Amino acid sequence: MQSDAEDGGLKSPLMCSIRRATDRLGRGWRGDGLLRLRLQYSLFRKQFREQPIASHQLVQEKLAWMISEITKGQLLVLQVGRLKDKDRAGFQHISMAKRNNVWMALECARLSRDILGANGVADEYPIFRHMANLESVKTYEGTHDIHTLIIGQSVTGIEAF
Repeated sequence: MQSDAEDGGLKSPLMCSIRRATDRLGRGWRGDGLLRLRLQYSLFRKQFREQPIASHQLVQEKLAWMISEITKGQLLVLQVGRLKDKDRAGFQHISMAKRNNVWMALECARLSRDILGANGVADEYPIFRHMANLESVKTYEGTHDIHTLIIGQSVTGIEAF
């Protein structure tokens, strides 16, 4: 008897994905530490008449976007965690959380690199290392595109794999 994985089906990989969902959901809660680092840097770094760069509109816009997206991502993970506690979390919920939060974390890392300027690629600040780590997380356990297809199938009822 062939398993789903042997005959090309996605049931086995997706079941594995659900079993590791707790690990992936945990990743969704990690964004606030990096935000504190960016905020501290923007308050500390002085430029143009000894003003902290946090006083600039573009820096504040980036920080506001990041805190909004991190908060939304945390709420998504909280809801999926609640569904999981009730044994109601499906593949599409896990995929939505991973797809959204990894994308958001990468965007936050890119904005952070912008805020830190040249220091964004220096060893003294971990932003570039976090970006590389996030790129591997984006690929591990399903890429952005695969999670998009899982969510699309849930919405339409049509498999597009």
